[in-house]
Amino acid sequence: MSTRSLHDRKKAHGAGILAERAAVVILRLKGYRVLARRYHIRGGEIDIVARRGDTVAFVEVKVRPTLDEAREAIGVVKRRRISRAARSWLASNPWAAPLTWRGDAVYVAPWRWPRHQIAAIELDLG
Repeated sequence: MSTRSLHDRKKAHGAGILAERAAVVILRLKGYRVLARRYHIRGGEIDIVARRGDTVAFVEVKVRPTLDEAREAIGVVKRRRISRAARSWLASNPWAAPLTWRGDAVYVAPWRWPRHQIAAIELDLG
């Protein structure tokens, strides 16, 4: 691995952390309570788990040069990983069983207000 690629990965990781912070602010302004951040399991991850009323949202945060590119960056493999992590989170939090579950996304681009899309991700929780 070259030094440049390591530098690029660190830069992307830093941008992702900042984007997640911006997403948390946006969600809180919209009345969500953040339950978990950076929830990881083997083979899956969720950037933010948040609740508003009777709904738990599993939120993926994507940062790209444009909001459209961020929107397009959530593919089939990423949806599977989010679904796997959501199933694990729900198994560890049985109190959430009677609530509504949803896969949201927050798209972040430089010099743009982050965009929260409700039900952006079709979750496979079966």
